[in-house]
This record gives sequence, structure tokens and C-alpha cells, in this order.
Amino acid sequence: MAPKRTKRKSPSPDPQGMFAGMTVFLIEDGVQSLRLQIWKQKLVQMGAKVETQLSEKVSHVFAISSDALFHHVDDDRLARFKGHVLLYQWLEESLAAGEKVSEDFYILKVDPEGFDIFDKSLKAKLANRNSSSYDEHSHCKRIKSSHEEKKQTNEEKKGDIETNSVSWASNTEPHFPSSLTNSPEISSTQDKDVGMQMSFQYSPPDLNKGITEIFGKLVNIYRALGDDRRSFSYYKAIAVVEKLPFKVESADQVKDLPGIGKSMQDHIQEIVTTGKLSKLEQFETDEKVKTITLFGEVWGIGPATALKLYEKGHRTLDDLKNEDSLTNAQVIGLKYFDDIKTRIPRHEAQEMELVLQKVAEDIIPGMVVVCGGSYRRGKASCGDLDIVITHPDGKSHKGFLQNYVKRLKEMKLLREDLIFSTHSEEGTDSGVDTYFGLCTYPGRELRHRIDFKVYPRDIYAFGLIAWTGNDVLNRRLRLLAESKGYRLDDTGLFPATHGSGGKRGSRGTASLKLETEGGV
Repeated sequence: MAPKRTKRKSPSPDPQGMFAGMTVFLIEDGVQSLRLQIWKQKLVQMGAKVETQLSEKVSHVFAISSDALFHHVDDDRLARFKGHVLLYQWLEESLAAGEKVSEDFYILKVDPEGFDIFDKSLKAKLANRNSSSYDEHSHCKRIKSSHEEKKQTNEEKKGDIETNSVSWASNTEPHFPSSLTNSPEISSTQDKDVGMQMSFQYSPPDLNKGITEIFGKLVNIYRALGDDRRSFSYYKAIAVVEKLPFKVESADQVKDLPGIGKSMQDHIQEIVTTGKLSKLEQFETDEKVKTITLFGEVWGIGPATALKLYEKGHRTLDDLKNEDSLTNAQVIGLKYFDDIKTRIPRHEAQEMELVLQKVAEDIIPGMVVVCGGSYRRGKASCGDLDIVITHPDGKSHKGFLQNYVKRLKEMKLLREDLIFSTHSEEGTDSGVDTYFGLCTYPGRELRHRIDFKVYPRDIYAFGLIAWTGNDVLNRRLRLLAESKGYRLDDTGLFPATHGSGGKRGSRGTASLKLETEGGV
């Protein structure tokens, strides 16, 4: 007779765990049952108590959105509630970081009829717009920029745009320096009013490259494997460590820093002690991980395609040269793989920006051309060039990109096309024109990635901040907007409409119009 199977026991609750002292109530609307079960287990294991109903004992309420919250709990009870009401995103981020992260960016509104000071100011500015197209009293929805949505929809066509184009980039600047360097090419009063400052001042070198380079490899590995949560955790840790004004010699020096949880501390201690990380070494000896990571570094190849290529038996880049399923963009990405991975020195990026500004001015006087990405954030080198363009008059940008690309090809500055879409003349897709391709520095054949985004003047500020990045800043801004009942992307700040049954609503059609990134 076969022995009876015994149930695996869950780990005992830790009374001193990360969530000790918290008594939580979970709004189940809109959450998958398996995910909800996992969250409950994690909360209990790490010291929290989970209540089945809202009571005075509860210190924290979690919901997927404000719609789900109000669908489940009536207004009067919420008005009387004295605890914290947060998005489930806070729980996910805390578990990923290994410590409780700040609640500031995850707070859900609990007054269905009221707006705080920030909301009132936004509402006043929108008062003269067409209010029938959205609900002015809408609330928080989960945010993802339109650019990201397009990336996911077309992942197999474009691959990992986060890595290869938008450059939300390799390092993190949550706060911008106040001093800006202005180009002599952009000096008119009109352009200054548009807020067209050039790049930020150069940042000091990373004193902890031994740590950040290893974490950077893990970012790429997890991204290639499609594990965005872990990838982003290491990304955030890099953001903190690279800015430290001292060389880390012990994990104790960073244990109280944001984004550096217990697991990150252990990794840092291992690196500063041994100069390596066993976790990375394990990945680097795993053939499947190595292969998928390598293929994922080819422009246009995303995690799903990389896995399919591995399953077909391909193991090297040379193997891919005879793969007939690759798109034209992927073939180009493969052909110039080594070129694209070569970083662009800052002085060359600056010279390229000046050339691009001069050519644009020759075509249409007054065109504003700014190099964003890691260059604008002051990095010593760039993975690619992210060029954001507009015209102060609000109309001369229409049709500009076609003529611009043609002229740059004649100059042999642009060499190969990856993506080219125009919407400004038709007024579709917010009127934004896009070009992704490869370029060469004058006098050389080495290819670099270059992206152009041409925005109408009235949404230029949103495009500029999105394409300057980095992704940590952009993610925090989207969460902040969400907590105020808005949705933010690279084309505007939109009131969020109500969804039904706790589901995320769509964005409103009218965006707040702002002149600059600072919102004035």
C-alpha cells in the first residue's frame, strides 16, 4: 500500500517579520485568486494579520484600484477609516525590495467626492475643456504609458524597446540637477519659453562599478527571461549604489538605503568580499539562460522570440544568420550587433546633437531638437541617441520628420531604418511621428542606434520627460498621477475614467496642457 502523502507545511509566521504590526484588509475585486492567496500567505508569514472584514483593528487596506475599493466598501465606512489605503503595487514592490518601501506613491484616495490641493488645481485647469468626454471625479487606475503598451502589443516585432530604444536607461536619476547647459543653437526667447534646455551637467563617476556592473548583468538576464519584477529590483538598486559618494566596503553602509533590502545587502556583501556573485556565476554557466540572454540583446528580439530561437536549436549569433523567421529589423539588429553595443562618448553625442539641430534649422527655422536619454541626464556615454523634436508654433512640426530623415540620409548620417511611422498630418496617435534607425558619426561606419520622436508643441513637455527618463522616475511619476486619479504617458496627463467591477478604466480624452516639464 502506498504511503499517505503528507501536506507540505507552510512556514511559521515570523512575529518580527517585515510586515509585523500591520493588520490588513484585502479588497479582492479585480485580483486573481491565486495571486491573492500568495499575497495573504506572504503577509502572514512576515508578521501581518489578515482580517476578513474592515474593522477598527485594520491598519492597512489594499485594493487594485479606487473603483474596486468603492465597489466593495461604502463611502461612510471609508470616511471613518483612520488607517492607510494603498495600491497592491506597494505590497509587490516591498516584497521585491525585501523591505517596506515608502507608501507615498501608492496611496489611494478615500474621499469619492473630494480632491486634495493637487487635484483641485488640475481640475481648475481642465474646467474649460470638454467635460463630457471624461468623469471629473474619476480615480486611481493602474498606469502604463502608451509607449509601453505599444511595446508589449508589438513585442515580437520590435523586441525589447526598453533596452534598445527609449533608453529608460542604464542608470537612475530620480532628481535632476538645477543647472542646465544651453546650446548656442537654441537661444531664442521663444525657444527658452518652451523649456528647451540642453543636457544636464556631467555626473560624477560610479565609485562602485564592481557592484553595479554585476547588478547590470542580472538586470539584462532577468529581462531576457521575461522576469521584469526581478529585473527592476536590481535596476533600482543600481540607481542607489551608483550615486554613492563613497566606495562601499560593507553591506552595513547601505542597509538603510531605499531599494536595498536584505537580499540586495547579502549580494553586496558577497561582491565586496569576494569580487564576484555566485548567483550570476550560476546563470552564466546555464546554457539556456546564456543563450536566451544573448539573443535578447539583439535589437528587435524580445524574450518570447529568444526562447523560440533557443528551442529551435540555435545557440550562437552565427546560428541566427540562417534563420528565415527573423524580421528585417531583427536582421539589421543582428548584423550590427557589436556596433549597437558600443557606447557613444559624450562629446560625440554632443556634436551629433549640434549637427541635428543645424540640419533641422535649415529645413524649418525654429525647430527644436533636444537629445534626451542618458545624455540629457549627464552620463559620460550613451547607449543610443534619443532625439525629441517640436516647433514652438504648434504646426510646423507636421510633415517635418519625412523631410528630416531624407536630408539626414543624403548626408549619410542615417543609414538603416528600423521603424518609421507618421501621424502628425493625419492627427492620429496624438499626432506623434516616430523614427527608429541606425546612424553613423561623420567619417565613420560604426553604427549607433538613434530614435526621433516629433511631438506637437502642446504635448512636448510630456514627451521630453518620458524620453529623458529614466524608467524609475517615469514609473514613480505614473504612480503619483494614478494616486490622484489621472493617467500619465508621453502624450499627456489624462483624467482616468471609471471601470466596472474593479477593472481598470480607460483614460479620458482631454489632457492637461503644460508648457514645460515643471508644469508651468
